[in-house]
Amino acid sequence: MKTKKVTKYMGIVALAAMTLCSCEDLLDTKNYTQSNTQNFPTSMDDVEMLVTSMYANLNHQAAKPESSYLLTNLYASDDMFAGSQDAELDHLMYKSDSQFDFCWDIHYKGIYAANTCLEGLDLMEAADNVPDAGLFSQRKGEACFMRAFQYYELAELFGGVPLILSTTQETNTPRATADEVWAQIATDLQQAISLMSDKKYHEIESGHATKWAAQALMARCFLFYTGYYQKEAMPTADGGSITKQQVVTWLEDCIANSGHQLVGDFRNLWAYTNEYTVDDYAYTAGVTGVDGQPLRWAGNGNAEAVFAVKFGNFAGYSYENQGGYCNLYLSFFGIMSKSDNGAAFPFGNTNSFGTVPTSLWDSWEAAEPDDIRRRASVIVDEDEFDMANYESGEVRQQWEETGLWNKKLQPILSKQAYDKMGSWGNSLFWIAHPEFAGMNDPYIQPRWAAMFEDLYIIRFADVLLMHSELTGNADNMNRVRARAGLPAIGYSLEALQQERRHELAFEGQRFQDIRRWHIAETELNKQNNTTLKNLGVSTVMRDGKYAARYQATGGFWPIPPAQIQLSDGVLTQNPGWDTPDARYTTWNFD
Repeated sequence: MKTKKVTKYMGIVALAAMTLCSCEDLLDTKNYTQSNTQNFPTSMDDVEMLVTSMYANLNHQAAKPESSYLLTNLYASDDMFAGSQDAELDHLMYKSDSQFDFCWDIHYKGIYAANTCLEGLDLMEAADNVPDAGLFSQRKGEACFMRAFQYYELAELFGGVPLILSTTQETNTPRATADEVWAQIATDLQQAISLMSDKKYHEIESGHATKWAAQALMARCFLFYTGYYQKEAMPTADGGSITKQQVVTWLEDCIANSGHQLVGDFRNLWAYTNEYTVDDYAYTAGVTGVDGQPLRWAGNGNAEAVFAVKFGNFAGYSYENQGGYCNLYLSFFGIMSKSDNGAAFPFGNTNSFGTVPTSLWDSWEAAEPDDIRRRASVIVDEDEFDMANYESGEVRQQWEETGLWNKKLQPILSKQAYDKMGSWGNSLFWIAHPEFAGMNDPYIQPRWAAMFEDLYIIRFADVLLMHSELTGNADNMNRVRARAGLPAIGYSLEALQQERRHELAFEGQRFQDIRRWHIAETELNKQNNTTLKNLGVSTVMRDGKYAARYQATGGFWPIPPAQIQLSDGVLTQNPGWDTPDARYTTWNFD
């Protein structure tokens, strides 16, 4: 395994410490003690602080996974049940008025960080203070990308939202229309593409946005906007538009020139094939990959990662203490067990949320029985681990238990040389990085520090599939299939839809895909009548009212009521969220 010491994103602390002020003195108006718009930024080192604060925001989002874009999409899709009694997102409902407060707030903090960076760069440029034109342009492009990225997630979650494009703009602003929001996203991404470097991805600092990531995100946004809203092109803020051919050209540039490529075997994308675990895990031990090589994790920052959230070794549970510097998303999906950690080796013992509907497993097996991605992506309890060390239901209050969980988002364990599973001291991180094993910080718990894997936002496989979808050409789709050990097939939309389902399962794309293809009601309803267990008792998923809730909401979520109240009515609520049937009260309602 290729291990790297991941840089910690601490710039947000520095940014928070800055005070923008306009104090005046009778003799001298220059402020010598505080950072403000007159004296910050003045150097590329200052710019790096601003840029770091934008990326740190992505870590802060990870500090509360239950309020994140990712988990909302996962639970709302037909990839996962909630796996708990609190299954409101799975049924397109809400449980608490404050449910989306953090999600809304953290995205606008990210937008503020991007606006601050852009304004600082403009001030330096106006003062003819650009010491490194190439780096300056790259960083400005990254700021445009990050603002677009924050609005992209908001637009998919909530539809039209307030457009705040400067740090001095009135914040009590009405919701922009969906067209206006997507136009700003397209404009920022177009700017990012033009500003950022043509260097290969590995020549840019790991974790930073690249021109190639901007091209890929543009394609994702184009497909959602034109699909969901049934448009031919995507508007820009100046009244222009982005056409399908432009997007195809950008994707072809990314495919040909970025340096990104598919990892040799699909299983090498996931940490369970790391060198410290692979030979002790029965599923991977001694297995030769599709590429003819032994299975081995490609590691963080691999060639397929077009854009990913980075995590590090400064870890902990609470938002106040660590702010998501470890990958807390993984903590939601580890397998509950009645015994010591290791009962479900190599998967850690956490919450068992996000159980996988049997409808996905069964349809996948029927469609592609030889697809290696099925077992590479899904944990099957009777095949994967020692059932003597696992007990259904009652031990840890498991709900919506299907015997299936995802493999992609998991805390990973590694056995010690003496082949004895201990507690979290045997987590992958502590084996791969023994230099940190003696850390004695009250806020750093080994249980959480284990989770340091990158979170993929865009993979190169997605780039290839988007190109096939936009061109109607199967070549790149078949590159993805070949990596899964599958034969080439002809192009059809149905084949493309199935390929995306199988390649990108549990990566947060499925819900938005079925929305833009206008098949959400049909696909979500397939979860009904699934056999499952609640607290160890067999039952079925009765009518989850998926179709009714989707029809009522269009797949959008409620604007936080606190924001509507604070705006004194300037903000308005989305359809379908002011009625009694929007509030979730109990599992398996009538």
